[in-house]
Amino acid sequence: MKTTVHTLDTAPDASKPLLENSLKAFGRLPSLHGVMAESPGLLEGYQRLHRSAIQDTAFTKEERTVVWMAVNVYHECHYCVPAHTGIAHSEKIDQSIIEALRDETPLSDPKLKALRAFTLAVVDSRGRPSADQVAAFEAADYGERAVLDIVLIVAQKVMSNYVNSLFDTPTDAAFEKYLWERGANAA
Repeated sequence: MKTTVHTLDTAPDASKPLLENSLKAFGRLPSLHGVMAESPGLLEGYQRLHRSAIQDTAFTKEERTVVWMAVNVYHECHYCVPAHTGIAHSEKIDQSIIEALRDETPLSDPKLKALRAFTLAVVDSRGRPSADQVAAFEAADYGERAVLDIVLIVAQKVMSNYVNSLFDTPTDAAFEKYLWERGANAA
């Protein structure tokens, strides 16, 4: 599909205040937001879910990164994997966690490993993980709140991952050093 990456000058009027919010929050206009600006409702919904994913979940920064990246990698999102790699670096997430998520290799922390497995089970089953998958998640000391927070982040990631896939959103210059392709680092 044809990609329009809007700026403040070209965006529909209803998206302009939303893009101004993006500029304030990030100091630049992410390409994803420029693409989403064609649909003010989509951009507004995405911004709200993104804020909630950061501010309102019970997850730590590491846990949130695990959920974000698990979904991004599952969907093979050429834009979000590099973007969330950059975010993870800015949040001082351990490099071994970032690499394991990007490369789909095991995580050393059993709780983070269980979180990634359950997130992938939720996405892969379209919200119908097996009883064994739920039991394994609960055994890792996660409960109902974590399941609901996963749903929140998955909803946010579906919006961005699908837009990026449909419109081949250009990767922001800030994240080009983190370009990603599934299996690129396979041994």
